[in-house]
Amino acid sequence: MRTALRPLSRPLSRHPALALVVGALHTASFAPSPAWWLQPLALAWLFWACLDEGVRPRRAALTGALFGVGWLASGLWWLYISMHDFGHLPAVVSALAVLLLALFLSLYYAAAMGLAARIAASTSPMRRALALAGAWLAAELARATLLTGFPWIASGYAHAQGPLAVFAPYVGVYGIAALAALLAAALATRRWALLGALVVAVGAGQFLPHEFTRSTGTLAVSLVQPNIPQDQKFDRDLFNDNLDQLTSLIESARGQIVITPESVLPLPLAYLDDDHVQRLQRNAAARPLLLGTFLGNERDGFVNSLASLGLPTPYDYGKRHLLPFGEFIPPGFHWFVRAMNIPMDDQASGQHQRALAFAGQRLRPLICYEDLFGEDFVASALDDGEPAATVLVNASNLAWFGPRMVQDQHLQFSQMRALEFQRPIVRATNTGATAQVDHRGRVVARLPAEQAGVLEVTVDGRAGVTPYARWLSTLGLWPLWALAALLVLPALTRRGGPGRGQG
Repeated sequence: MRTALRPLSRPLSRHPALALVVGALHTASFAPSPAWWLQPLALAWLFWACLDEGVRPRRAALTGALFGVGWLASGLWWLYISMHDFGHLPAVVSALAVLLLALFLSLYYAAAMGLAARIAASTSPMRRALALAGAWLAAELARATLLTGFPWIASGYAHAQGPLAVFAPYVGVYGIAALAALLAAALATRRWALLGALVVAVGAGQFLPHEFTRSTGTLAVSLVQPNIPQDQKFDRDLFNDNLDQLTSLIESARGQIVITPESVLPLPLAYLDDDHVQRLQRNAAARPLLLGTFLGNERDGFVNSLASLGLPTPYDYGKRHLLPFGEFIPPGFHWFVRAMNIPMDDQASGQHQRALAFAGQRLRPLICYEDLFGEDFVASALDDGEPAATVLVNASNLAWFGPRMVQDQHLQFSQMRALEFQRPIVRATNTGATAQVDHRGRVVARLPAEQAGVLEVTVDGRAGVTPYARWLSTLGLWPLWALAALLVLPALTRRGGPGRGQG
């Protein structure tokens, strides 16, 4: 017997304002929390709240926007620290800026839920469930790619641990987001047959082939964490003391190569006096050094870089995917960024650079939030069908944002990249999280936050190509855009009466 979808509770349980709370619960599914299961449950509530036949598209869009604000404002609150504590903006202005960013990013989810509500009253529950998952996937892809992209805590990252993680080398973080959304949509629409089939598929997925890469040997790496407070980093009076602390840590390193955090030398290398350069070069003579600094000039712009010292053939890597407002200023916002007086606030983009061949391995740098863009890494790191990199190297400075939440979130992104491409990742950061992640996404070693030290790790390099890396290098994210369209279009083109069709 075919029945219409009935309300499950009072209208209060669907009130748009509740979306703020559920959105914040969605944030609790990401690191440092292990509660990945909260992610599909929160999403199921959102879908359910937007499904009722009496919910108009405008109300559903409002619910989606408020869910996004609750999620992203609570997940990006640490931006307040950079603007208020270090940028010296008033507290109200800093909080408002975080809120406005969350609201802007939430427009993607407002559009997705508005579309879902438009579909809901005129198609079968099964097509409705598929369309919900497709609309969510499209919103995630749009946030990741449009206007340079800002996919911080995209929903798939909650599953860097948990049963869905096994699909990372097949479909990547956004494919996992689509699968989680489909589970949530089946629950929200009560398509029990679909939900059961998905649960069985996830269970079967645990037995899929999961080793696509092979060992290329080991490399001893020293990861430097100087723990220089951000408010002291650009202080000229403390420059010599900070450099002494940095070089002392480098001198204590025992690895075959030493890696420092992003911008650990907070001025262009060309501006450093000869004594300081010679001291660094003496250290690099014992073991090569990848130094976080700035390259370039005033005419062409300065580039956030990792510069080599002590290698027979010089190697420099320049950051290419720049952070909006922090490293490049969007048109019309110069007044806002200038008010914070951020050093090096409008940088040039680095150029393509192959991986660094060293001691039988090939090291591929990623500076700070570049490791959110796995599609960029594959495009530049594949050579004749074989990944050039055997080890990924992330150099970051998260001191701008304090020690809470942001470090764990960023480490979680590295775990997802390791899973997608089955490459180990070593991370050198200023204040945390300096860590080693193996090719299965496990955190093998980590220095405590806000503690100076050197993390000595032995990393097992890997060669080979995961299914995700293979199709991503050829087609980019377009197959996922096509999947989103395939999930949504049947509900738009083959409409039936409310409640028609059964899962």
